[in-house]
Amino acid sequence: MPVRQPPVTEHASRILLEGIIDYAGLFPPAALAMTGAVRNFAHYRAGGAGWMLGRFVCPADALELFSKAADPLLPRDAGAIPWRLSATASKDIDADMRAIAAFNERHRVCFDECGAFVDAYEVRVADAKELAAVDAIVPRELVTYLEVPYALASELLPQIADTGRRAKMRTGGVTADAFPTARAIVEFLQGCLAHDVTAKATAGLHHAVRGVYQLTYAPDAPSGTMYGYLNVFLAAALLTETADAALAARLLEESDPSTLEITEHQVTWRGPHGQVSLDRQLLQRVREQVLVSFGSCSFTEPVDEFRALSHA
Repeated sequence: MPVRQPPVTEHASRILLEGIIDYAGLFPPAALAMTGAVRNFAHYRAGGAGWMLGRFVCPADALELFSKAADPLLPRDAGAIPWRLSATASKDIDADMRAIAAFNERHRVCFDECGAFVDAYEVRVADAKELAAVDAIVPRELVTYLEVPYALASELLPQIADTGRRAKMRTGGVTADAFPTARAIVEFLQGCLAHDVTAKATAGLHHAVRGVYQLTYAPDAPSGTMYGYLNVFLAAALLTETADAALAARLLEESDPSTLEITEHQVTWRGPHGQVSLDRQLLQRVREQVLVSFGSCSFTEPVDEFRALSHA
């Protein structure tokens, strides 16, 4: 697949971060009610950082509830950009497909410009048999992210490549043991690169740079070490450029934001063995073909931390 050449005026940060956050406000630790999450999404789209916003993540069996909350807020003007949704799987994939088809048909009929539509589906699979079953059911036109266990990634990523689907990797959660090792993430990304599998990340990436943070929003929540989304995406870029697994793991573990510099033309990391520069064309390739987005129940935290970092 050819990589779109970034315009000479497009800043490296724009290439790296445009549409990067799939808003998952319905999911823990935020766990908002539908009305609140939908209103947030509408607000974020209209804000100055709306360019960083990707899809609204919604359970497939809650799409009707989404419609009731979102209909008054959806764009109706000719030429307006519709809301895109990624539906997460229930236990009944056939029912999910019917719900998605009904949702898309309803919004096509009710809105001249299709105010919202589901164009992606996310489902967790435990083994090769489940993966094949999902592939047999889900229409080809629905972008499908298959979340597979890290322990089976070497077996299942080639199968995902054969199906033409995409992969999903879980990068954290609400407990400390939900976070994979840096080595596991590196090996997963290596597998994606080796088999030309496009992926997204999810969970635990509220923050720009790795550090110790509270794991939930409860006042007495325990703390744990969380990856930064910049660590993960830049590690994917480094692997794409150099295939240096040890250096990529070190970048995943980088917790000093002062080692990162984002200029118009590139992102630079001052690593343990010298300076590593990741240019705009490489970042474009990564965002289009390697790691396209991450799901986060917070939009403001990733945005605010990037702003603070870029103005430091």
